[in-house]
Amino acid sequence: MTANAPQTREPVSLDEAVSHVRPGDVLHIATGHTRWTAAARAVVRRFWDQDPGFTLVMLSLSSLGALFFEGRLVRKVITGYSGDIFPNFTPNPIFSAAYESGAVEVEHWSFLSYLQRLEAAARGYPALVTGSIAGSSMEANDGFATVKNPFGAGKIGLVAPLRPDVALVHAAVADTAGNVAFNAPDLEGFYGAWAAERGVIVTVEKIVDDLRPWSHFVRLPAHRVLALSEAPMGAHPGGLFARDLPVQPYGEDIEFWAEARAASRSDDFFGWIRHWVLEPESHQEYLDRLGLERIGDLHSRAESDSWRFDAAAHPADFAAPINAWERATVFGARYLAGRILDTDAHAVLAGAGVANLATWLGVRLAREKGSQVKLTAELGLWDYEPTPADPYVFNHRSFPSATMLTDTETVLGMVIPGPGTRTLACLGAALIDKRGNVNSTVTPSGQFLVGSGGGNDVASTVEEAIVVTTLTERRTVDDVGFVTSPGHRVRALATDLGLFEKDADGELVLTAVPEGDGTLADRVAAAKAACGWNVRVADTVVELTPPTMSEIEILRTWDPQGVFLRA
Repeated sequence: MTANAPQTREPVSLDEAVSHVRPGDVLHIATGHTRWTAAARAVVRRFWDQDPGFTLVMLSLSSLGALFFEGRLVRKVITGYSGDIFPNFTPNPIFSAAYESGAVEVEHWSFLSYLQRLEAAARGYPALVTGSIAGSSMEANDGFATVKNPFGAGKIGLVAPLRPDVALVHAAVADTAGNVAFNAPDLEGFYGAWAAERGVIVTVEKIVDDLRPWSHFVRLPAHRVLALSEAPMGAHPGGLFARDLPVQPYGEDIEFWAEARAASRSDDFFGWIRHWVLEPESHQEYLDRLGLERIGDLHSRAESDSWRFDAAAHPADFAAPINAWERATVFGARYLAGRILDTDAHAVLAGAGVANLATWLGVRLAREKGSQVKLTAELGLWDYEPTPADPYVFNHRSFPSATMLTDTETVLGMVIPGPGTRTLACLGAALIDKRGNVNSTVTPSGQFLVGSGGGNDVASTVEEAIVVTTLTERRTVDDVGFVTSPGHRVRALATDLGLFEKDADGELVLTAVPEGDGTLADRVAAAKAACGWNVRVADTVVELTPPTMSEIEILRTWDPQGVFLRA
C-alpha cells in the first residue's frame, strides 16, 4: 500500500445512510441532470407521517417532491420550481394546496439566485452579487437586498448564504474512500454539497477501489461525505449520463414520471406511494418491482440514437390540421430567426415547452440563412442539437451532441449576462401583461402555478427575450400581480393570432396578424378581442404568411405525440 493510497470506508445501506438525517434539518436534495436520488426515497420512508419539520431545499420539485408533502415531512420549502416536469410542465395540486393554505411555507427563488445562495454558503461569504431578482416580486425575500454599488453608479443585488444541514446527492461512481465522481451536465452543481453543515449522503451506481483514473470527474472529496451507499439505478426515475465513466448509463423513465404525476392527482396516491416507497425494504426490492425488462429498456434509452424507437412507436401525423400552438410556435420561431440575424447573436437559450420548440426552429431557420448561432440550455448545455421524437429541453440524448457540458451557473450566470456573448432567449408565459412582465408563480386570485425556474434569470439579464404562447384573455392581463420575470428585456410576444412588439413607450403593440379569412381589420379585431388588455395597434399592421408544411413537419418530428404542440 503506497503512502498516498486512499483510506477505505464501508458502504452502508440506504436506511443506515439516511440515519444521519435529523428532525428539524434543513435538508438539501441536490438536482443534477439525474434529478433524484434513492436516498430521498429512503428519507420519506424513514420519516413518513412523523412530522419531522424539515425545511426542504430543492432546486426543482418534480412530481416526486409531493412525497414530502403527503408524508407530513416538510414545514418549509426553498425552491425555484414546484410543479410537474413530465409529461408536461404543469402545476401540481399537492404543492398548490399546501402553499395556498399555508400548511407549508414556501420561499420562491430563481434558479440562479437559489444556486448563488448555496455558493455563498459554500465559499463562506456573507453575500453574493446577483443580476437576478431585482424588479420582480421576489425582491421582497428576506435573503435578498439591494445596496449602492461601491465601485460605480447604481445599485447591485445581493443574496444571503443558504446553508443546509445535510445534502443528498446521487452520482455515477465513488471510490472506497468516499471521493465522488459526476458526469456533466451538472445543472445546480455542487455548492449545496460543499455548503452542508454536517456533510453529504451520497448514493452511487458503483464503488471502485481507485478513482484516480477518473480524477477529472471528481467533484466531491471524501471528507465531505457522511455516508456512502451503492445504489444502482439510484437516480430513477431520473436518468444517468455517464460517458467515459465505469458505469452503465440509463435514460429518464418518462413513463414513471407520468405515472407519479397521475397518481398525485388520483384518489389513491397513498396506494402508489405504498407500492413504490413505503413497502420496498431495500433498494434491491425497489429494483425488483421495476423489473429487468423495464431496467433494460432504460439502459437502451441512454443510447444517443434510441430516439428512433420512440419515433417508430409514435409516428408524427403530418396530415393533421395545424393548431393554435403550432401557429404560435412558427410565428415565434420566424421572429426569433430574424432577430438572430439582425443582432448576429452568438446563442439562443431555449426555454421550456413550446418556447423550446420555437427556439429550435428559429435557430434552424437562422442557420439556413448563414447564421452560426448556437443553442444553449440552463441545464448546462452549449452548442447542442435536438433529436427527433423527444421535445424536452433536458433530453439526455442531446448531451453527446454538445460541444460543452457545464452547469446552470455557467449558462445563466455567464453566458446570458456576460459581455462577451450576445444571447437571445425564447420564453413561455402563464400570465403576461402589456409591459412584458411574466407571472409563473401565483395568480392574482391566489392560485399557485409553478415558480420561476430560470425564467427570472434570463429575463433579467439577456440581450432580449421573445415570449411565445397562444393568445387568450386569461393569459394576457392588465396586471400580472406577482412579477416572476420583469419585462424590460422582452422585445416581442408571438401568438397564434398576432405578433406584439414593444413601442417607444415600452408597451407591447399589435404589429402583425396572420393571413386568413375576412379582412385585415377583421383579423386585427379578433386579436384585440382575444387579448386581456386594451390593445394598441401599430399604424401599419403586417400580415404573417401561414406556417409551411416544412415548418410543421419539423415541429411534429420533434414532438410527434403533441406533448407541447397540443391541439
